[in-house]
Amino acid sequence: MATFREARKALLLANALDFIADEEMLLLYDVNTSKNLDIPYWKYEKFNLDSLSDDECKSEFRFLKHDIYNLLDVLDLPDKITCPNRFYVYSDEALCLLLRRFAFPCRYEDLVPRFGRPVPQLCMVVSEMMDILYARFGQLFSGINQPWLSQANLVDFAEAIYNKGAALDNCWGFIDGTVRPVARPGENQRVSYNGHKRVHAIKFQSVVAPNGLIVNLFGPVEGCRHDSGMLAMSGLLPMLEAHCISPTGQPLCLYGDPAYPLRVHLQGPFKGAALTAPQQLFNKSMSKVRTAVEWVFGDILEYFSFLDFKRNLKVGLSAVGKMYIICALLRNAHSCTYGSTTSSFFGVEPPPLDQYFI
Repeated sequence: MATFREARKALLLANALDFIADEEMLLLYDVNTSKNLDIPYWKYEKFNLDSLSDDECKSEFRFLKHDIYNLLDVLDLPDKITCPNRFYVYSDEALCLLLRRFAFPCRYEDLVPRFGRPVPQLCMVVSEMMDILYARFGQLFSGINQPWLSQANLVDFAEAIYNKGAALDNCWGFIDGTVRPVARPGENQRVSYNGHKRVHAIKFQSVVAPNGLIVNLFGPVEGCRHDSGMLAMSGLLPMLEAHCISPTGQPLCLYGDPAYPLRVHLQGPFKGAALTAPQQLFNKSMSKVRTAVEWVFGDILEYFSFLDFKRNLKVGLSAVGKMYIICALLRNAHSCTYGSTTSSFFGVEPPPLDQYFI
């Protein structure tokens, strides 16, 4: 099938040869004009990662050039990423396109000069990459029984948190919910509205370890959901009971804010207006170390700022929840490669890439 551009050229030629009248040509020319922007992508060079410097890669893709190749090897992507319409690109270009798409609040039109491809192809490649990564590595966020979360490592995490002044000596991580604003939906506005933040949003529940990695990520759920409701929906407590025990039999716990219920494996601050001095000291010591979970949320938005522009996040038109999960996965990859504020604060190194992506 001819493109709109080819059809318009044929109409001009037919009119020049007097095959059709001027009025017919104008009518058909208007019918064969695309409503989308006709950007001359063919004038730009095709993408070549080897031609870019480390500084360009760091600025546009958040990774240095050799680290992008390392990430490609660890992700074990096929040489060619094939879209549903059988169009394909090479995996290095597809990964860089995904990273560039989420690095800044940009439109696909803004990526045409860098990749030299039309907007529909760019959109299809990003969607295909998201589907591939989610299908292969989405389970990394669904449980807490990964090799780098062994009992010995959990004990080391608890010791690192305790050494930073925490009152609990068996707390190995932190749990919290995050509200991600989205564009106001056309339907179901009430269930997506978060009264606390006063925005339409989706919510996620995250568990963060002191090495700076997101251990468990549940969501998205409606913006009106309470944190305790997300906890029940996620099924996290049974997983904690099954896996969070030290080699000596001591229960290991997470620490959360007052919204969460108190359990053996889930602790929170003392509540009430008339707290004793020891209770206040406990809350203060745990509050200082619990801010690590907020740093992780901030890192996701710092490195992948596309998620911080809610006008582009349209529930029902794009996979907004999957976008956040993929960006959290890429942020974990970034932390494994370069470390993070959280890992530096607690002095716990994250696992190498090849030990994380398994």
